[in-house]
This record gives sequence, structure tokens and C-alpha cells, in this order.
Amino acid sequence: MNSREVVTSREFLASLDHGADWREEIEEFADREGVESAWFVGMGAVQDAEVWYYDQTDQEYSSVAFDEPLEVASCVGNVALLDGEPFAHTHAVLSRESGQSLAGHLDAGTVFAGEVYLRAFEEPLTREHDEVTDLDLWL
Repeated sequence: MNSREVVTSREFLASLDHGADWREEIEEFADREGVESAWFVGMGAVQDAEVWYYDQTDQEYSSVAFDEPLEVASCVGNVALLDGEPFAHTHAVLSRESGQSLAGHLDAGTVFAGEVYLRAFEEPLTREHDEVTDLDLWL
């Protein structure tokens, strides 16, 4: 296991703009505030979503699009630098009107309403290619 101690520097509450992209809103906020690393949680609703699933055997993402209103029952993620820009690694549990849950890597979603708590760290985290998983990971 790799680990490091982090020191928090700032904390934010943000209301995401209606009609914006959920993940991009977090990335643009981090860039505007000079946040290079953070942990966040959120909740709200999206009008549609693109959810990715990572196939560990093939080491490829597959995408599933949902063109329907969904509740963001839970959203968790982190911000780290990827190619010098803030990248919001975002996972979410989404729910349909029926209560059925959908979950995975939230690549995109049109915000209906969204609230995010973000805790920034003093030291930047940078994503680098990991040979074992073929993913860009930080630490």
C-alpha cells in the first residue's frame, strides 16, 4: 500500500450551475480556485448521464448513456492534476424514478441541481500511468 499524509488547506461548498456538466463544473471550479488536489462529495440530480465501467481484464472503459432524469444519491471523488490540469475523478450512485440504482464512474451528466463539498489539500496530487492497471492513478 502506498500512502501519504495530506494537509487540508481550504474547504468549499458549491452549488453547481443548472445545465452545466457535473464533472466539468468541479474541474472548472478547482482551476479557478487554484486547487490542484482535493476530495469531494456531492448530491443532487442530473438530466442525463454517461457512466463508465472499467473492465479489469480488457483494461478498457465501456460507456453507458442514460437519457433520463436521475437523482445523484451519492457522489464521491478526488481532484488531481492530469496533464497539468485539474481532473475530477468522479464516481456516483444514481437512482431512477423506480428507485433502481445505477453506479460507476460518472464521466458526464447535465446538472439539474447539484451541491458539492470540496476539501482541498496543500500539496498537489498528480496522476501518472500505472502499468499494472493501465490507469492514470495518483500518489
